[in-house]
Amino acid sequence: MREFTEQELVRREKANNIKSIGIDPFGSRFERTAYSKDLKEKYAPIDHDDFENINDIYSIAGRIMFIRKMGKASFFSIQDKLGNIQVYISINDVGEESYNLFKSADLGDIVGVKGKVMKTKTGEVTIKCLEYTHLVKALRPLPEKFHGLTDIEERYRRRYVDLIMNENSKKVAFERPKIIRCIQNFMDSRNFVEVETPVLNTVLSGAAARPFITHHNTQDLDMYLRIALEIPLKKLLVGGMEAVYEIGRVFRNEGMDPKHNPEFTLMEAYLAYSNLDGMMELTESMYKTIAKEVYGRYVFNWCGNEIDLSGEWKKISMVDAIKEKTGIDFSKEMTVEDALKLADEHGIEVLEHQKNVGHIINLFFEKYVEETLIQPTFLYGHPVEISPLTKKNPNDPRFVDRFELFIGGKEFANAYTELNDPIDQLERFESQLAERNLGNDEANDIDMDFIEALEYGMPPAGGIGYGIDRLCMLFTEQDSIRDVILFPTMKNKN
Repeated sequence: MREFTEQELVRREKANNIKSIGIDPFGSRFERTAYSKDLKEKYAPIDHDDFENINDIYSIAGRIMFIRKMGKASFFSIQDKLGNIQVYISINDVGEESYNLFKSADLGDIVGVKGKVMKTKTGEVTIKCLEYTHLVKALRPLPEKFHGLTDIEERYRRRYVDLIMNENSKKVAFERPKIIRCIQNFMDSRNFVEVETPVLNTVLSGAAARPFITHHNTQDLDMYLRIALEIPLKKLLVGGMEAVYEIGRVFRNEGMDPKHNPEFTLMEAYLAYSNLDGMMELTESMYKTIAKEVYGRYVFNWCGNEIDLSGEWKKISMVDAIKEKTGIDFSKEMTVEDALKLADEHGIEVLEHQKNVGHIINLFFEKYVEETLIQPTFLYGHPVEISPLTKKNPNDPRFVDRFELFIGGKEFANAYTELNDPIDQLERFESQLAERNLGNDEANDIDMDFIEALEYGMPPAGGIGYGIDRLCMLFTEQDSIRDVILFPTMKNKN
């Protein structure tokens, strides 16, 4: 058992004293009638002298964040979910017993106040306390400079304290649900249906990623936590639902950095009888809708770049983007030997399972192009080797009808004209299996249940996946994914 600090011992003694006078130190129901922000906005325009004719009474509740004790009258502030508001308390208004109870309060305690709204001579909207209610005794003191901790990881480990002490963290925490609700409303307006699909799977498919593996005890069966939402949503297209989407957690057994977390929120959407162009229009419209309806602006500062979401977004093929940067034209027919020679000349390492033209094209893109795509850009025309679930381009089967959305040099979305040919799909799965045998531990399994579904006929369709966390990073202007996930995955403390 840990040792208590001197402050913690004092607080525990105060909790016992509160209990001894018949008050529960950890409180009970309190009827609140107003929030700080609403009161401050409502009464800010009213002059100090006009409050003589105002007798509005409210009940507020929150955490004590500031105390200035001054004998028989004091000021303190309490913080609720919308902000802070000042309270004036006097022994003449609440009586000696309640005032003494207040005087034993510490920063971090949670209290209820019923009182009359007023304004100080300095113009601050204040509640004149008429009834003081102790609700919860905080047994630990709040940190003085929590936001400036040298070990910034403590903010993420103790998010509950971060939300108390850091207004920006609370702001982001409330903005994220607004963004997601805006997305849901937008998709509903397009006649998409939101669905739920399994988190546990027996087949690894839907994306190139290493999975987390778990075990079903009753069935004595190893299972994967899903790495994508794609396959079951496509099965729903086969079933005739035609326009479906899901926003849900997926899990990839990979490293952690400012842009990646092993569990993250993905949204995938599939629209029957659409294609890549339809997904581009859907994506651009959705982003602009969020910008307008949630923020009322189109320009955002993210990772040192000013991102402008207005206007028409750029569209460019992968091979054209590479040609712009390097002069190499990968649209021409090329042997594997020629591609390997180019990679060697440009200092690009090619792993065994990447020794084909398609993978080498992608390696050139990652080295020379990806980080330069700052303003919203639809990058299309990926090699077939890196896109096992995508329909081939009818004019050049070396490439597929796929795009990725890049903003600030990072991928934000991945879209396909969906592959619905079960014969072609099985061949792609078999190629993936061959890659796994060459050392690609992110390659897919052969999903025969999905092949069977496709054999019943899946309509032509467009599909897309969005990284919701990264989308929220852009709109809330946060550089780290840990700032938009309330409880990010953390390393164990030594």
